Amino acid sequence: MIYFIGIKGSGMASLAVMMKQLGEDVCGSDLDKHFFTEEELLKNQIPIYSFNKDNIKDGYTVVIGNAFLEDFEEVVAARNNKTCKCYRYHEFLGILVDKYHSVGIAGSHGKTTTTTMTKTLLSHFAPTAYLIGDGQGHLTKDSHYLCVESDEFRRHFLAYHPKEAIITNIEIDHVDYFKDEEDYFSAYQSFADNVKDYLFYNGDDEWCRKLKHHNAYSFGFNENNDYHIKNLKNDSVSSSFDFYYHDTYLASYDLPLVGKHLLYDIMGVLSLGDKLGFDHQMMKEAFEEYRGPKRRYKIEEYHDSVFVDDYAHHPTEVKVTIEASFARYPDREIVAVFKPHRASRVLYFADDFARALSIADHVYLLDFTSIDDKQDGTDIDITYLQKRIPGSVILSEDEEGAKLLSKHKGACFVFMSSKDIYNIAKLTKKYL
Repeated sequence: MIYFIGIKGSGMASLAVMMKQLGEDVCGSDLDKHFFTEEELLKNQIPIYSFNKDNIKDGYTVVIGNAFLEDFEEVVAARNNKTCKCYRYHEFLGILVDKYHSVGIAGSHGKTTTTTMTKTLLSHFAPTAYLIGDGQGHLTKDSHYLCVESDEFRRHFLAYHPKEAIITNIEIDHVDYFKDEEDYFSAYQSFADNVKDYLFYNGDDEWCRKLKHHNAYSFGFNENNDYHIKNLKNDSVSSSFDFYYHDTYLASYDLPLVGKHLLYDIMGVLSLGDKLGFDHQMMKEAFEEYRGPKRRYKIEEYHDSVFVDDYAHHPTEVKVTIEASFARYPDREIVAVFKPHRASRVLYFADDFARALSIADHVYLLDFTSIDDKQDGTDIDITYLQKRIPGSVILSEDEEGAKLLSKHKGACFVFMSSKDIYNIAKLTKKYL
């Protein structure tokens, strides 16, 4: 039995599903509240238990989620049971990565989207396994490729040695762990050192340009990059462009992508495909049925209002999400609803969060509620951010909060968080 502590975590849920698909017995534990990752777990009939040290049985292989420290009761029980094999999430995944033609996708922003794009492309050419941070995991015994979202959290991605990798951007995050920008960059350089064959990086990103690798290729809008696009045309629903390698025209693409950040993501994936020798016409066909990842700018029209659900939890992500909403819905009020993750992130980026959120017409803030929000000892509440955003309102995650939001009938509501924000969205629909 493989037992996952914190099985509803995005990467953990994906990995649990993959193990079940390989024929392993799988179960796990988590909080008794709903997370969007539960859908895939339930679909694969994976049991989910409440936390209890008695869940740990003799002979279990135990995979421990990032949010759970060594003093957590189930972790203590597993470590003290000599018949159990214990792995942290990244350790267990690192073993898996070495068994396949693996592609790692890293970066401060866009990992989940780029991993989804990568699996869409590779699946068109060979059986492809994938682990994506939106709860999706897929693995079969005939899988050739394995694309893995590779998280820099506490340098965990250094457990992976992929054959190829894409680095979307480098902008400091996880400030409770990394000392400064140089320390943060050093983690990415170490990850690049682990890449066996090709490394693809965003050449328009100042930190990415500093990366050293024996077989690296840059992508971006600047024509000095190895791979770049020309003749870009876009509207509110799609973008078309010509794709080049140096001065050589490769193909023209017309894709359902809106926003500069998504174009960077797709350039990295197309660069990978080109270097792997894939035919560009077949690459176009691969993206004809492209669907974005869960909780990455998901749109739902509800009566005469619009609901956007996005995973944005860093100031840069918040900024591009709100800007994309104005571009897509120029005639609507944009109502931003933001729930932060980790108090240390809000403390460090408070002014950046304030600037990004202030772009919206109205700003509502939810307080911290996650198990690891104040794990490092940072003890602030949401008022720390609210004071920096004139006119912003602290929202309760209940009926009263939903009634307050429902006053903006006809608006585009943009719900942003890496944690559980969906209940307040559901309640708001009730009052609309």
